[in-house]
This record gives sequence, C-alpha cells and structure tokens, in this order.
Amino acid sequence: MGTNGRGSSGWFAVARAAEVGTTPVPVAAGGRPYVVVRLRPGGEVSAFPARCPHRLAPLTTASVVDGRLQCPAHGWRFDRDGRCAEIPSLGQDGTPPPRADLRGPWAVEERYGWVWIAPERTPSSPTRPAALPALEPAGEAHRPQGAVFANLDPSLEHAWHPVALSRELRTGGWLQVRLLGRTWTLFREDGVARADPPAFGVRERLGALWLAPADPADVPLEVPEADDRSTVGGWVPPLRSPGPAGPLADTFLDATHGPFVHPTTLAAVPEIGPCELIREPGGFRSVQEQEVDNPLDPEVAAGRRPLRQRRRTTYVYRAPFQLRLRQEFLDTGATTTLLYLLQPEDADSTRIYVRLMLAAGPGRRLPAPATVAEQVALQQQVLEEDIRSQAALQLPGLPLDLRAEVHVPADARGVALRQALCDFMELGARRPHAA
Repeated sequence: MGTNGRGSSGWFAVARAAEVGTTPVPVAAGGRPYVVVRLRPGGEVSAFPARCPHRLAPLTTASVVDGRLQCPAHGWRFDRDGRCAEIPSLGQDGTPPPRADLRGPWAVEERYGWVWIAPERTPSSPTRPAALPALEPAGEAHRPQGAVFANLDPSLEHAWHPVALSRELRTGGWLQVRLLGRTWTLFREDGVARADPPAFGVRERLGALWLAPADPADVPLEVPEADDRSTVGGWVPPLRSPGPAGPLADTFLDATHGPFVHPTTLAAVPEIGPCELIREPGGFRSVQEQEVDNPLDPEVAAGRRPLRQRRRTTYVYRAPFQLRLRQEFLDTGATTTLLYLLQPEDADSTRIYVRLMLAAGPGRRLPAPATVAEQVALQQQVLEEDIRSQAALQLPGLPLDLRAEVHVPADARGVALRQALCDFMELGARRPHAA
C-alpha cells in the first residue's frame, strides 16, 4: 500500500527484498503492473513495466543475460534504466528506436526488508511500516491501447473457416465443432457435408472442412503444392491454443522469435534482412532470400555441396487466418511448404491445423515416409512451443493500432497483417450479418 498520497502517487511496498532475485517477480504499485528483478546476483533491485513494448510479451518470463533483462519472445534486451540496448533482428550494428525503451516507475528502493516502488515523482522516502504491508495483487499486465482483432469480431461471420479435417467426419457420422462462440453439428448426406444449424455454406478444400456462417468476403488461399504429385506430406495432429487467432497468425508470420521460443527445434537466424512485400487481394505475399545451413542435403554429407546454402522463403497470407509458408533451397530445388489454418472457436480458444508438404527437388525420389513422419513430429513440437508462448501472452486479440506496439523492419509482415485485418473488418462491415 502507498505510504503517502493516493492513487499512483507515493511509495508502495511490492515484495519482500529477500524474495527478489534474478528471476522477474510480478508486482503492482498504484494499480500499475511491474516486474522487479536483480540484474546481477546480490545487486540492486530494478523495476520494469510488465510487458515488452515490441509484441507485449509478459516480462514475468524474461531472463537475465549479461546484466540485462531479455524478453522471452524476441530477445530484446534492456539495461537497469529500461533502455533498450539490443534488438537481435537489427543485427550487431542496429540501433533500437527510442520507443523501444521501457518506461519504468519514478523510483524503486529497498528498505526495511521490502522493495518499494514510487510510480510517480514523490518528494518523500518510504517510511517504516507499522504493520505488515498489504501488497496489491499483481493481476494482469496492461491491455493494449486501441482496437484489437478478437475471435468474436463480427467481420468473421463473412469468411470461410476451417472447422475440421476431412478425415474427422466419417460417412454416416456427425461431428460437433465450435466457431465464433457457437456450436455447429457437421454431418454427411449422400457424400456431401452439411451443417446444423444451417450456415451460408460448408465445403471441403485442401483436406479440411470449411464453414461460412454468412456471405463470405474473404479470398481463398491457393496452395499449388497440395495437388503436386512430386510433393508428399501429412497433417500435424490438430492442436488448440488458449487464446485468440490474431496473435497466433502474427507469430506464424514472424521469423525472429525462433532462437528464443524454439532454441532447440529451429535454426537460429535472429538477424533478418529486407524482404519484398507485395500487396494482393485479400492479403499479401512476402519473398526473402537468405543463406542458411541445410544438413538434410545428402550432397553435403558426401562433400559435394557446402552446408551453407541459399534459401528463398515465401509467405502468402489471406485474411483472416490462412497462411502458406514455402522454403526452397535454390541449390537443390528441395522445398518445404507449411499450410497454417486457424479456427476461432471462442474468445479464448483457437484450433490450429498445420499441413506439411515436402519435395526433394527435380530428379530426386520422393521423401521417404520416415522423413515425412520425422518432419511432422518436428512441426508438432514447434507448434506446441508456440502455443505455450501464446498462453503466456494473454491478449484479448491482435492490436490493430500501430502505436500500441513498437515495430522494427523485421516486423513488416506483422504490420501488413494488421493492415489486412483492418481492411477485412471494413469489408465485413458492409455486408449484412447472419441471422
């Protein structure tokens, strides 16, 4: 509680000093959420806002690295004063923008066995408490400013949504699914999938069942690999994320979280060069070339090709929640394509469908079933790691106001996603709502 003043003025005891180490502790002072931490063992206590300004990741799961606080999502590092000292995606010579700095409280002190925070300027010092201080509950970190794109946004009525894999609905059987906070029952009659209560339509495409509650305004995603006989693959078992689909789509479009969210499953490529972004009806396309290791190339093991090879990565996005990611090794012609489809079930629940498609390249045999199974298992592990990261995020939706977050050049696809969803919302608002 504050030792003088009201609201957010004065000093607030937030934690026992002995309980604060090099692991961030969530606290609150004057109704504002913070984390307190020692950036060196036995060092002074520092206080930071509860979320990183980049993608609003909670800093309760941050770590202390080389005397700085490191964000768990993208590795941004902050010194004891909250200054952003390093952004990995900018490279060693990059300069963080001023808005990347953390705006901490006016002061933090350690007295009488407690950590005290003054959110705003105050002329006094903490006074010795006459009784055990009453600590504010840490609660949840600040919600983003401005509009967010949530799972129950009215515009989502006007889109085709994946609601099951085709193989999940057997002939003569039925299947209950959740979509936009409602329950539909799917069944087959004479080989045709239908829904109860009636919807605008039900169709099968790309190995999935799709449902449109009302007249759809979205543009379908084309996936040529799905019908390519030189490509083999399979579906990752569908998984569920305890949060909205928007931040998930942002994560799947992001190439800089890998070293921090997937340190043992994906190659570390934190520095991201420029990409070509092309606006298209219903979304956008992004093309980028990099040099990366390709240990799966048999010519590398034989010594006939270097480990470091050129790779072209193409992202194709269609609003609201369809994404195709294609990675092509230009020296071998081998490709890996991932199809991401998101089903907004409820405000706090999203079902995820991921299809993997592999091609070995011209003149080569199809990837073996064991290779496909191994890669499907890897993608499942990556997806589970993303889901754990999303569960910690606890956002009501994807922030659409570009001022609510701090964007850097590597976030070009994330910015384009927000703009595409704004366009989709506007398009959906022009159409009559479903009854």
